[in-house]
Amino acid sequence: MNENPTPSPSTKAPSLIHNWLSLAGIILAASSFFAVVCLIVLDITSGFRNPYMGILTYIVAPAFLCGGLGLISLGALIERHRRRKLAPGEIPVHPRIDLNVPRQRRAFIIVTVVTFIFLMFTAFGSYQTYHFTESVQFCGQTCHSVMEPEFTAYQNSPHANVACVQCHIGPGAGWFVKSKLSGSYQVYSVLAKKYPTPIPTPVHNLRPARETCEQCHWPAKFYGEAVRDHRHYLADESNTVWNIKLLMKIGGGDSQHGEVGGIHWHTSADHQIEYIATDEKRLVIPWVRVTHKDGTVEVYQSETNPLTPEQIAAATPRVMDCIDCHNRPSHNYNAPSHAVNRALAAGRIDATIPRIKQLAVEALTGEYATRAEAMAGIAAKVPAPALAEVQRIYSQNFFPEMKVNWRAYPNHIGHTIFPGCYRCHDGQHKTADTNKVITHDCNACHAIIAQGPAAQAGTISPQGMEFQHPTDIGDLWKEMNCAECHTGALVSQ
Repeated sequence: MNENPTPSPSTKAPSLIHNWLSLAGIILAASSFFAVVCLIVLDITSGFRNPYMGILTYIVAPAFLCGGLGLISLGALIERHRRRKLAPGEIPVHPRIDLNVPRQRRAFIIVTVVTFIFLMFTAFGSYQTYHFTESVQFCGQTCHSVMEPEFTAYQNSPHANVACVQCHIGPGAGWFVKSKLSGSYQVYSVLAKKYPTPIPTPVHNLRPARETCEQCHWPAKFYGEAVRDHRHYLADESNTVWNIKLLMKIGGGDSQHGEVGGIHWHTSADHQIEYIATDEKRLVIPWVRVTHKDGTVEVYQSETNPLTPEQIAAATPRVMDCIDCHNRPSHNYNAPSHAVNRALAAGRIDATIPRIKQLAVEALTGEYATRAEAMAGIAAKVPAPALAEVQRIYSQNFFPEMKVNWRAYPNHIGHTIFPGCYRCHDGQHKTADTNKVITHDCNACHAIIAQGPAAQAGTISPQGMEFQHPTDIGDLWKEMNCAECHTGALVSQ
């Protein structure tokens, strides 16, 4: 007896979706659609900011809905193929649609209406998915353990109100597509736990700063000078204060709005600066080329570490932009000495506590495997009145699980604890033909107008003064770069 009799022409054939696979798809699609609608309504009415709820609403639930629709279609195709095998020639290769047949007309209307509604929800969901994946919550909180250091530093940065995508992607479809392709691999690396610790920098495929940073910080807006007051505390019994007040020569980078000079001379459109770095972190720069507006070219090579012609030919020079100095604009991890100085200056740590500068820095620079271990270690070393602030400094700048601290990510601004400016401005980079040297003069970028006790008293020297080291080291500070002694952990800073 045939268990699957072929229906006769006079018998109404059951729908192709009358099979277990399609029925399972209907159940999955219906429940997913209901979940999507409820979650979207919840999103609109409550405005939640939980990244995992966003993933569920705009990625996971729609994926199950599409999966259910796929199962319905797959089940129907399998069922149609089965029927064609049982009754060869009776079922056409392609479905016939005849709107004169009431049953087919009703089915066509239902399918059209359902498809329209589905497309409307798809359009809304697609926009919301795009919006969600561009949000700070998605970037910083979805992969919490991996992105915690970057997200924490970002929240305490001057760019905390700037969305991640404005710097990391910028406007335009091209870089949006590139970022999503790159992000797909990042998702895989997180799920498969193949990400390195710490996450390596610099980001080599980062969009040029002229297309991102300069949307707000364009060179033409920089000119003149600005005063910077740095308050340091020495590692002695009384935490002696030592101020240095600098007149920073910000300068200008656009000859249409004034004289090009100062620090932002580097970003002027009147010339292009290129360099070759020999390490991944761009700390060693032995070769620099400057192409001026009139077409003249100057090539500077380090006398202590010159490149061979073969090395130069094999390298791809990088065009210097904002990020080559401002490389930690939103993800800066403060060195212990600097963070404690700021806390003391702001009154968050009582400077009358004997040797608190030394005790705090020593506690912060201890070797800890986990944050819990660090909190306990700091509690054992720091006096109770300063404990909460020192632990806060640690929680915002140290992430032992990801091996992240100030050492992992050198900051190229300045030259105190990393080479920074001295990568090029070390007095060792010269042109071969004219012996022209990239200046090593501190006054090219700033002038010291007050320092030490005089700075605390408010006395300034408009004409500038020679640097005076807080402790007597003779002329050693003239012969060595600051970073050769100062590491960010030395309590004498």
